Amino acid sequence: MSKKQIILGAQFPGVNNFTVWSDPAAGSQIAFSSFRHFAETVERGKLDFIFLAEGLRVREQKGRFHELDVVGRPNTLAILTALAAVTENIGLIGTLTTTFNEPYALARQLATLDTLSQGRAGWNVVTSPGAFTGANFRRGDHLPFAERYERAREFIDAARAIWQGSDFVANSKHFDIAGRTDLPPSPQGGPVIAQAGDSDTGRELAASHADLIYSRHGTLEEGQAFYRDVKARLARYGRSDNDLKILPGAAFALGESQEDAEERLRRIRLQQVSPKNAIVFLEQVWNRDLSTYDPEGPLPDVDPEVSTPALAQGRANRFDDRLDTARKWREIAEHEKLNIRQLVIKVTARKHFVGTPETVAREINRYVQEDAADGFVFAPHLTPTGFDEFVEKVIPHLQERGVYRKDYTRGTLKGNLGLRPAA
Repeated sequence: MSKKQIILGAQFPGVNNFTVWSDPAAGSQIAFSSFRHFAETVERGKLDFIFLAEGLRVREQKGRFHELDVVGRPNTLAILTALAAVTENIGLIGTLTTTFNEPYALARQLATLDTLSQGRAGWNVVTSPGAFTGANFRRGDHLPFAERYERAREFIDAARAIWQGSDFVANSKHFDIAGRTDLPPSPQGGPVIAQAGDSDTGRELAASHADLIYSRHGTLEEGQAFYRDVKARLARYGRSDNDLKILPGAAFALGESQEDAEERLRRIRLQQVSPKNAIVFLEQVWNRDLSTYDPEGPLPDVDPEVSTPALAQGRANRFDDRLDTARKWREIAEHEKLNIRQLVIKVTARKHFVGTPETVAREINRYVQEDAADGFVFAPHLTPTGFDEFVEKVIPHLQERGVYRKDYTRGTLKGNLGLRPAA
């Protein structure tokens, strides 16, 4: 049996709390020189794409900004268009919401990026919740969860109709548009569609409409279960297993030995979860002001507040049941004898590949060959040099194993990902 070829994407850090912006080695998160360095590095490593997240409003907690989140970045499409001019092969995937955009305008912008980059554009489709973010837009908080996903499906259908023909019509619950586009044919039949959603609704959207789905499953067994579940959904939409690539998010810590790498990860996690950040994160679950608590002390003996509005604004609710989450965290803390900061470090950890470059390459390959993933989207903790070491030391080991390209051979992002062009 031939070996699966590994897909790798690189997320430019700068929005989420895994970014260590305070590190002396960190650079600007908004200067074009940082984006350019990052893009040129990952293209040198023959990665499939770079990925930009996006925040539409600065997030707040208790009515204040906090260092847990970086302020954001300039417009995603402007950045990717600029990077298209200084790169030749790397895919360019940006996060853009279907909640606060309209199909024709966004489809036209994405098609323009696809044309200028000669078929390297991708769109990470997201929905945006909450009146807090919606306050920046005319419609405000206008859709409940299920309808946001309904609008997303109809939005993608409308965009594809616009990309695939000069005359387009989209009549549905959320859209009633018809017209004639002045866009040239897409070099790859339309930009790559990516989607991130672990809910049943999100998985179904990916199975019916997406080319890539991001996930957050850490262990091999969790990844395999997610992989089986999502791939099994494809057949009812007339799609094959190869039509949707599953790419968990991950990070890495390299060292000259296993012990060295683990110590490096320990230092990184201490930077990512400062004492203040530990309390701020805990407040998102307890929904209480916990500023008087010692981050090196025990968890609060009071229960989370569930009857009042969330203290944190601008974040998706990751905790469906605050009381149940608190119960589980107390069990972990008691069993492992963890204080608040230690617990937050543990429960907020994403998947890390830790070890020597050879060990990390071997583990990445194991996850892919054993169907826990088709590849990974890695996010380093430093901007913009955080990927340099990975490209220099890990990529050669993957290439030696015959599971990773030594050069680009296809002209488009879909081609490099092994995806069929849109019909």
